[in-house]
Amino acid sequence: MKRCFVLVIPLALSIGALAQVDAWSALHAFEGKWEGSSTGKPGTGTTTREYYYELNDHFLAQRDKSVYQPADPKAKPLAHEDFGMFSYDASRKKVLWEQFHSEGFVNEYELESVTPDGRELVFVTTNIENFPGARAKKLYRFASPDEIEETFWLALPDKDYALYTVAHIKRVK
Repeated sequence: MKRCFVLVIPLALSIGALAQVDAWSALHAFEGKWEGSSTGKPGTGTTTREYYYELNDHFLAQRDKSVYQPADPKAKPLAHEDFGMFSYDASRKKVLWEQFHSEGFVNEYELESVTPDGRELVFVTTNIENFPGARAKKLYRFASPDEIEETFWLALPDKDYALYTVAHIKRVK
């Protein structure tokens, strides 16, 4: 009986380790061009995304453009763009993401968690340049290999997170 127990524990641990998704490799699922819709505080809109590797595949670049029609039909559409780079900090064993916004903000994210199946990734800001005290969090949920639901929460200084936008995007290329 002891011998069986001794063999089962290492086997269970190695299977558990295989089930874990390497954080950097989980980002490969983003590669490509995406289109979809977004709703939230800015209004209802359309969004396009592109993710591609740069510099010998050491960095994953990301470019987003969203255009929102505000709730007030007389208001002009609101355009938002951002560009970012994901990297892997080997010394910290962390995936980092620096995202530059057309509004002048720079969000510095850290990958907080990845589910064992790699279908959900949560990024949390460690700093937001030009917006002191604010915090942000993004959840990416892969409904399928070609469909993502992105939920974005924003916390104003001294406030709790509040839902800001939800985007549904599908791979087009």
